Amino acid sequence: MSGERPERFYGAGDPSEPEAGPTPGFDPMATRDDPRQVDPGPVSSNRASSNPDTPGAAAPMAPAVSTYGRGAKRARPLFAKKPKLSGGPDAPDAPGDGGGPGAAPGAKPRRRRRWVRITTLTVLVLLLALIGTMLGTWFWASGKVTHAGAITDYSGRPVQGGGTNWLIVGSDSRSNLTPAQRDQYHVGSDQGLNTDTMLLLHYGASGPDLISIPRDSYVTIPAYTDANGKSHSAYKAKINSAYSAGGVPLLIETVETATGVRIDHYAEIGFLGVVNVVNSVGGVNLCLASPVKDSHSGANLPAGCQTLNGTQSLALIRTRYSLANSDISRMANQQKFVVGLSHATLRPGVLLNPFTFYPVTGAMLDSIAVDNGTGLWDLLNMSWHSRSLGGGKGTVGTVPIANEGYQVSGLGSTVLWDKAKAAQVFGAVNQDAAIPSGLLNSLG
Repeated sequence: MSGERPERFYGAGDPSEPEAGPTPGFDPMATRDDPRQVDPGPVSSNRASSNPDTPGAAAPMAPAVSTYGRGAKRARPLFAKKPKLSGGPDAPDAPGDGGGPGAAPGAKPRRRRRWVRITTLTVLVLLLALIGTMLGTWFWASGKVTHAGAITDYSGRPVQGGGTNWLIVGSDSRSNLTPAQRDQYHVGSDQGLNTDTMLLLHYGASGPDLISIPRDSYVTIPAYTDANGKSHSAYKAKINSAYSAGGVPLLIETVETATGVRIDHYAEIGFLGVVNVVNSVGGVNLCLASPVKDSHSGANLPAGCQTLNGTQSLALIRTRYSLANSDISRMANQQKFVVGLSHATLRPGVLLNPFTFYPVTGAMLDSIAVDNGTGLWDLLNMSWHSRSLGGGKGTVGTVPIANEGYQVSGLGSTVLWDKAKAAQVFGAVNQDAAIPSGLLNSLG
């Protein structure tokens, strides 16, 4: 009709007018998921004409991509940022952190790297502590080594042979014992200074060899000058008298002259030292073929295998008057004791336990004296090489004897060596070779 305004309906505009699309930048479906999408509200029905000639009319709008219907793309605002997630065990790892889908191939997790650092630091601290403990123990033990006397050179001294040779001596000095201890250990009050025990220990490519030298061996005492400056010519006597006449240097020279073996190291232990060392290791296990009972030494031991304490051990190695062969039988017991003490000292329970290692080491170092040229390393080396004594390796015995009761005017009964066999024994020692069987007197 003329003059009538054409009727308009929402959604049914002029066909010539482009269809209005959704508001730019707004996705009605995305508002449910993305809080940053803001709903602009309902669109007014009184829209301005799209005709550009109409005054105040807005510019034509480009058709928007429909977000409705199946397969339609979901619009996303430009420059929209992914929301940040707070850190925590459930947060995904950033690329390169060693975890999550963005991690580089083969990368280790942070937690694993942290544990590697902690483990490495712990190992280094423990290693430094171990080194410090070892160094401290070494200096502590070295400071406890006691030196007595010296090994001196002299004209005609035997040349250096193969291997290493020790002269181990048991002194009968009572000077460091109280009256009560003298009674307890049945050592009497004799003020003389002699050697109750003499052992030659050899080790090297052969051995170890432990050779007892009878204290009453009839040998030549070399010429010497005593402490008062008086000169003495060489003379024949029992070998143990060299110790009281000229001290350690004369004793060593006497042994070297009699055997032809050059002594490299010297060690001496007294009565009290034997008691303290044995008690510190918890006793020595020995097996006796027959009972040992002696009023002079105080020994009262049954036959069979048993563990001896310090007092019992001292009584055993001093017993001679009640034994069938006196000093010869006593040397057999002394050798058993040395072997037993070596085994007791080198037990893992002693060496690996600091509560036993330090008391045992301290007692041993307090109880022995060595020559001036001997240090802690030499003592450790000797202990290591002698560990196999009595275990079927090496040789244990006494110097070949021709006469156990050789009578000498003014000296009484002495021990006379078999010179030919003794020369073979000590010749093998000098050459660091195995001692031929049958030469040494077996005392076991």
